[in-house]
Order: sequence, then structure tokens, then C-alpha cells
Amino acid sequence: MADNIPREITERLEKLKKTIEHHRYLYHVLDKEEISPEALDSLKRELVEIEGKYPKLITSDSPSQRVAGKPLKGFNKVVHKVVQWSLGDAFSPEDIRAFDERVRKVLKAEIGEDIVPEYVCELKIDGLKIILEYEEGLLVRASTRGDGKVGEDVTSNVKTIEAVPLKLTKPVDVIVVGEVWLSKSNLKKLNSERAEKEGFLFANSRNAAAGGLRQLDSKVAASRRLDNFVYDLDFLQKDSEPKTQVEELNYLKDLGFKVNNNFFHAKSVEDIVAYWEKWKKYAPREDYLIDGVVIKVNRQDYQRALGFTGKSPRFAIAFKFPAEQVTTVVEDITLQIGRTGVLTPVAHLRPVLVAGSTVSRATLHNEDEIRRLDVRVGDTVILQKAGDVIPDIVKVLTEMRTGKEKKFEFPKYVEACGGDGSIERIPGQAAYRCVYKNSVAQQKRKLYHFVSKKAFDIDGLGPKVIDLLLAHNVISSYPDIFSLKRGDLDNLPRFAEKSIDNLLTSIDKAKKVTMSRFIVALSISQVGEETAIDLEKHFKTFDKFRSAPFEELEGMNGVGPVIAGEITRWFAEKANQKMLEKLLGGVKIDTVKTDSKSVSTFAGKTFVLTGTLGTMSRDEAKEEIRKRGGGVSGSVSSATSFVLVGESPGSKFEKAKELGVKILTENEFVKMLGK
Repeated sequence: MADNIPREITERLEKLKKTIEHHRYLYHVLDKEEISPEALDSLKRELVEIEGKYPKLITSDSPSQRVAGKPLKGFNKVVHKVVQWSLGDAFSPEDIRAFDERVRKVLKAEIGEDIVPEYVCELKIDGLKIILEYEEGLLVRASTRGDGKVGEDVTSNVKTIEAVPLKLTKPVDVIVVGEVWLSKSNLKKLNSERAEKEGFLFANSRNAAAGGLRQLDSKVAASRRLDNFVYDLDFLQKDSEPKTQVEELNYLKDLGFKVNNNFFHAKSVEDIVAYWEKWKKYAPREDYLIDGVVIKVNRQDYQRALGFTGKSPRFAIAFKFPAEQVTTVVEDITLQIGRTGVLTPVAHLRPVLVAGSTVSRATLHNEDEIRRLDVRVGDTVILQKAGDVIPDIVKVLTEMRTGKEKKFEFPKYVEACGGDGSIERIPGQAAYRCVYKNSVAQQKRKLYHFVSKKAFDIDGLGPKVIDLLLAHNVISSYPDIFSLKRGDLDNLPRFAEKSIDNLLTSIDKAKKVTMSRFIVALSISQVGEETAIDLEKHFKTFDKFRSAPFEELEGMNGVGPVIAGEITRWFAEKANQKMLEKLLGGVKIDTVKTDSKSVSTFAGKTFVLTGTLGTMSRDEAKEEIRKRGGGVSGSVSSATSFVLVGESPGSKFEKAKELGVKILTENEFVKMLGK
């Protein structure tokens, strides 16, 4: 296609162009969505990166050269009096600093002196752009953006939106730009109504808003209960024009438009970044979708001096929040051995930025999940990360396949399992595990888990230190940790006198442990944190637990035959019995003491925690809840009593709002504790 450009590059570019155009048409023209807007943005970014590296590949029909899609048939077409541009994107503070440098450079060239510009930050509402035209203060036309030059006349539908004034406070001729959106709460009501009629449910508020605005029957549009924010003044006659963006927003409010009041006058780039960081946390709490912050040069004369590129204004940029969905390529699939011998397939990915961090791996869970997704080595996939959730592959873009992709099949033998390398599928489950139970890989992971926060919580004894101790034959099992002496560590690399003191102090402090943490630390298959707490409450002492018959374990609430079987098998193994006796000689198990005055405070109540707490750790909060008779769950349901929300909450916060579960702030929770 072009000289000296690898064939695989040109082939991928063509695949990207076709895929982007397909999904852009569905999303912008037909209001249908097969993949998320974030995933589509990710494909577009890859396209732009390739074209940036190989400019000869840029063609006039490339998606990178377009502003938007075509108008739908069935509406009168409107030729915009003012061309509607799309904004360029920024995804990091570094991008914003580069934007500021470009602004200063152009201003110096145009004005002839060094300028320190100020900016206005406005929330980027995720809805549908609308252009409103007024003559003598009366609404005469409302149109969609369309392709930026020609849109669709949706005046009758826009008139049903109460936030849009039919008559302004002044008899001016004006063209303004805004966003039509549907609140999250109204989307929930709309989908509930549609579910009762067995109708198609909307995936998000943006789709529902776009669909409502493009109804030929305005009664349907009215039933959507759409809303509107106005944020730009494109044309004004019969009045003096504002001199800054702040003045413009206030002028729009004075005319009677609904303006989002969360705009902010930024004096520096650091002000912009701070505002972005703030709203990155607060955005999920609003009743409308926010996908970033729009940054505009404040002074209008500077805006005019900066002008436009072929596609975007030079004086404004969209500072996007970290995408929760992006696209990337599966470069390999390998098997990871867990501490209980379970083999987990892991996708090795082309590194990609998602939800604020670079990701290069994602779990594929098990064989059934690989088959469900039909994910193959070489596939282009959609990767999702929401809040504190581990990145997950949610969809394979099969239209990006070239025929060179390779299916993954579970092998019969895995050398790292030890023994003869045999693996087996666990009866009744989708998981495979090593037949041999004491491979080096398993032992390492068991030791990592043993010293982790949910188990013995030994500060300073992380995976790297564990690896070092194993490599020098200083430890080989759990009990060895509690018999470590200074002489064992003196000659090891990276161990100075102070670090040895700190580690030995941490180990000594960890010798007293609650029964539930001790059970968790043993890595008994199927026994996690919550099950361990249930076992502690039921048996009270470890001796009673270790000698409990299968029938008693099976009859416990939350245990059942599978977990009971794993527990009895673990205690029956002679190697475990021998290790346990040695371990019990070095530690003291102390059951959780409950406060008799407050033990019933949370009785019958179930809590879910999300986000970062300021006055205590989440583990400390869980302990306070359990001391008062409450329970802790990892997922939100209609049976959840409270969701405790800290900073940067994840998807659990949204789920709680959807289900109407009581949400607690940290201050409210602390008051409930009586502290």
C-alpha cells in the first residue's frame, strides 16, 4: 500500500477503519450500540497512532478525518449557520500540559507576546449535542449536530424538554449549543416500564436520550423526560457579546437557559488537573452521565486568535476520565498455578491504559469462559475495568480477525505442577488443578498468601522477600517464618541491620492472631475470609474446628458438602497435621472478642464496602461490623442493608443506587459505631 510500511500494519489499519466506521454508524446514526463508546474511542486512538507513525497511510475516508455521522432519513435536514466542531481529546495531566504549551505557542505567534492564559473547566455531559436557534428571543429551530455541517430538525421534540426555554428573557437573535440528556433515575424508571411490556431495555442514558430526540412522534419524546444543559454561544445579535467564557455562561443563564453550575475558572494547568481529579471521584454521584471535563481558554479574543484546525478548535479540549473499557490485543494465553493448585488461564495483553492504570494481563477465569468468549491468541478484545474490579475481557471483536488467530486448549500436562505434571478438571467445576499438591509454584503462592493482610499480615515480608528466603533455603514452610533468627538473615542481600530489626519485630507481632485469620492463612481450598469467620463463630476454638466431623461442618450455614469435604480432607493429610503441630507451637490463636454492650448493634444487618476510607482501613471497618454482630458481603443485592462508601467508589456504589440500598458515608458509619 505504501513504500517501506509492513504489510501487517496496513492490514490492521484497514481492519480498524472498517470496524470503526461500522460501530460509528450504529452509534451515531442508528442509535444502536454493540460496543461501548469507550471501546470505540480506544479503537480510534490506535488508528490515530498508526496514522501518526505512518502519515502516508492517511486517506480522506479515514475515520480520523471525520467529525461525526450522517443525518437520519425522515427528518428535515438543517444546514448549520455555524459549523459544529468536535473536540480533541486529552487523557492525562501530561496531555493537558502539552495542550497549554500549544495554546501559549500559538498566542505568542498571533499576538506577538508571551501570554499566560486562564481556562474554564466545564463538566462534559454524556448526552446528545443540540443546536438551538432563536429569533427575537423565540425558539425557531432545534437541530442535531449531524456531520457538523448538516443536521436534523428536531424542533418539535426539543419543545417537549422543559429545560429548554421557548422564549428568552431578551429579544435577541442567538444560536446556542448544549447537550440533551436523560437522568440515571429516569432511565431506571423507563427501563422498568419497558421491562413490564417485555420491550427492549436501553443500555445507558445516552442511547435513551438520542432515541427520544429522534422520535417522529413528539409524544414519545415527551415521555422520556429529557433534560438539557446549554454551554456555548455560537452567534449573537442585538446585544453586546461576553468577553470571557465565564461571562458567556452567566449570560446564557441570564437568558433563561439551564447551565451546569459546576464550571470552574482555572488560573493554571494545576488548577485544571485538580478539578479533573475531583470530578473523577464525584462524577458517579451525579444523576447525569459525565465522561470528562471540557477545558476552554477563558478570554474570547484569545479564542478567536487561536482559531481552529481542520477538525477541532485550538482553544478547547476534552479532558476524558480514565476509560473503563478499551481495546487491546491478546498476545498469549498462559496458565497460572494458584496456592491451592488451581490453574487459571491468563491473557497476556498488549499493554493498554484502562481506568487510570496500565494493564498487560487479564484473567480468563476457566476453560468454560474461554469457550464462551471464543477468545484466541491474536484476537482484538474489549477490556473492562470498573472501580476496584480486576480487569476483565468482556468481548472479542471477531470482525478484526485475520485468520491467523490461534485457539487455546488446556494441555494434559503442566510441568510447573510438579510430579509428572498431570492436571485434572475438578468434579462439578469449570476449573482444572494440578494432581500433585506440592509444586514449587504452589508453595510460593501459599507463602505469599500466608503473610498477606487477610492472613497473618506480616509487614515487610512480601513476595520478593519470600522468594529471597526460599532461594537461600532459609524457609520452606509456614512454621519456619516464626523460628527466624537474626543469624538467618545477616548475610542475605538487601538485608541491612535496620531492615532485619523491622522484619523480626513484625514477625513477633504477628505471632498472636485471630482464629479466622489463622484459618484463612492455611490455604484450605474453598475456605475464604467470610467462611473462616463463620467457622470461628460456630466453633469458638481452633481445636473444636480441627476435630469437627464432616456432618457438623456440612450442616453449617454457608458451608455445605463441598467445603466440608475440602476441610476434612485437608486435616486428614499427615503432612498438614505435622506442619500444623509445628505452627501451633510458634503462634497463639486468639478468637475475636465481642463487646457485650454493642454485640447486637448490627445484628441481622449486612454491609458492603466500596472505595477508600480515610479514618480506618476496610479490614478495620469489617472487624468493627462483625464485633457488633453484623455481616459483610462482597456484592450488593436487594438483601444488603448498607453500602459504606469511601473515596473513589467502584461499581458497587452504582448498584446500590439502582437497588435503592441505604448508602452510608464514612462519617455516618463512625457515628453508628458510637465513636
